[in-house]
Amino acid sequence: MAYHVPALLDESIRGLNIRPDGIYVDATFGGGGHSREILKRLKKGKLIAFDQDDDASANVPDDERFIFLDQNFRFLRNNLVFNGIKSIDGLIADLGVSFHQFDETERGFTFRHNAPLDMRMNKKGSLTAEALLETADEEILAGIFFSYGELQNSRKLARNIAEARTKRPLKNAGDLISAINGLAPARQENKYYARVFQALRIAVNHEIDFLKEMLLQSLDLLTPGGRLVIITYHSLEDRIVKNFMRTGNFDGVVTKDFYGNAREPFRVITKKGITPDADEIERNSRSRSARLRIAEKL
Repeated sequence: MAYHVPALLDESIRGLNIRPDGIYVDATFGGGGHSREILKRLKKGKLIAFDQDDDASANVPDDERFIFLDQNFRFLRNNLVFNGIKSIDGLIADLGVSFHQFDETERGFTFRHNAPLDMRMNKKGSLTAEALLETADEEILAGIFFSYGELQNSRKLARNIAEARTKRPLKNAGDLISAINGLAPARQENKYYARVFQALRIAVNHEIDFLKEMLLQSLDLLTPGGRLVIITYHSLEDRIVKNFMRTGNFDGVVTKDFYGNAREPFRVITKKGITPDADEIERNSRSRSARLRIAEKL
């Protein structure tokens, strides 16, 4: 099994509009699929890649044009400045969980294996899904499932978990599924459980907060004409990216300058986003929820 098969690879690399002498960032290195394609198009340029997962370092190419940083992309600006880089010509981020992370059972990212409830992208992190389920009060859990899983029965879900953990610890996926058994709509159990696990993973890794931090920094770092290329996998993060590209904020509210002109930090290249075609989905079924958005700094 490959470490990861990038979704919308050709479309995202074209979207970067790579200059041979440009400076680019791959904010989610993973298996290195995007980085390898970027390096093919560089001559005197430079590529800086980020990944907080220790396992990704095994995929780092030996290339003098390439810098790998074992950091979360929330530290984008500080790390670039430390490496003498004040501006960039493009940034790409693939926000999906890698095949490797899903398939390594002990990482606990999926309900399909009765694995420990870990879910840490950074294995050095202190908070696991097990610890979150054990310590968060019912109100906080309900907020996590509503906000990050968009689950309408989030309060009932949180209540079931709170009751179950008084009887025994929720240590693995089976324990959690047993605690919430019966809450999923009929014939939609897999989709429901996937959203429960998605919500916990987002909370454990602070994914939404860190995504927002990275996007704000990218706006400051991109040169005029530089490209922001983001691949999302669920509606929550896609809404954030879409709003940011359109308005420069996360609420999608158009603001105006002193003269009444709308502030538009980007020219949006993909109005509706790009999704995989039937051929790609057949080759890579995990790409089916991917959506690519591209914007150019004004």
